[in-house]
Amino acid sequence: MSFENPTREQIGDILASAGNIAVVGLSDKTDRTSYMVAGAMQSRGYRIIPVNPTVDGDILGEKCYHTLAEIPEPVDIVNVFRRSEFCAEVAQEAADIGARVLWLQQGVISQEAADIAAEHGMIAIMDRCIKVEEAITMHGRSRA
Repeated sequence: MSFENPTREQIGDILASAGNIAVVGLSDKTDRTSYMVAGAMQSRGYRIIPVNPTVDGDILGEKCYHTLAEIPEPVDIVNVFRRSEFCAEVAQEAADIGARVLWLQQGVISQEAADIAAEHGMIAIMDRCIKVEEAITMHGRSRA
């Protein structure tokens, strides 16, 4: 079965109800796309939880965790800034913590990750920038 992203309306509903967004591969370097996108989402009122095994301390004023499993609170969206070949492992980790959505950033596609998400009742979104989708789908909408 070929993969299809949710509709724009469904993506808007996901973002409107999103609580915590774990950002896997969030860099502490301010010139990196992951940092800029996560910072923009944070400025729009989303709670960002950084996940990066090479960073100790904080990113964007939030404690950085080395793995998804270390996060001590529920995660709604796992937003992934990793190359496609690492996404299946991240998808399994997202399933293990009970995340609702696996979101692979623009340019990142992994059918295996999408299959893992589906097997565990998660919604998968691939090859889409969460910041762009938020700007398009949330224009004029309020978050829950």
